[in-house]
Amino acid sequence: MPRPSRDALRRNEQEAAVKLTIIGCSGSFPGPDSPSSCYLLEAEGFRMLVDFGNGALGALQRHIGLYDVDAICLSHLHADHCLDLCPYHVVRTYSPQGPFGRIPVHAPADASRRLAAAYGMPEEPGLETAFDFSRLSPGVFEVGPFEVTAARVNHPVETYGFRISYGGRSIAYSADTGESAELVTLAKDADVLLCEASFLDVPDLQPDLHLSGRQAAEHAAQAEAGTLVLTHLVPWYDRNRILDDASRGGFGGTIELARSGAVYDLG
Repeated sequence: MPRPSRDALRRNEQEAAVKLTIIGCSGSFPGPDSPSSCYLLEAEGFRMLVDFGNGALGALQRHIGLYDVDAICLSHLHADHCLDLCPYHVVRTYSPQGPFGRIPVHAPADASRRLAAAYGMPEEPGLETAFDFSRLSPGVFEVGPFEVTAARVNHPVETYGFRISYGGRSIAYSADTGESAELVTLAKDADVLLCEASFLDVPDLQPDLHLSGRQAAEHAAQAEAGTLVLTHLVPWYDRNRILDDASRGGFGGTIELARSGAVYDLG
């Protein structure tokens, strides 16, 4: 399967079948140039967020209207991947134009209770007035026009990587993971692999937690993905060092560092 060129990934928005916008790509906590993890996917006018980490709601408003989210998929319940669901509950519940109807949220077990606890308003009925929670499990499901495949990846809490497909195009997302055969399967021949690269490539990396840039590139090579976008970049590490580590992973395609505001149009 031929790999799309960089130019093909950035076609005019009107020609794109799927549009991916990186809202936040900072790992573990927001950085000076990016919120925590959040990715916006659009097709047929439908807008889906994959993860909604702390700080993402502000940056999201640079790209779509405040009330324009149609669905959300949360890979796991660490704060840097889900916490801005709490202020978004405020948006959808207390806006002068609201309250707005519930939108689907696909998330690991116990998400509604845990996020309500983070929200910290026990006298209110909970976040389920704004969101319709569905528990994730491995398998394939539909979200608007997208076909979403979820698979467990290797992280200390219940965590899912995703493959999102539409119109013959696919974007794979690692979420947070250590080395994972499931990630290779999710990313097989994907046009774009959004892969975490949290660690510097040093000896004795802790297993089943995060990947280095080199390990991310090795997964992309095994999957024969098109473009590798390194994300979940922890602010205390040198991004260029992560990119250099990835260059030693044996991946022959394009490798890029994620950037808040970057847009990938897959025609």
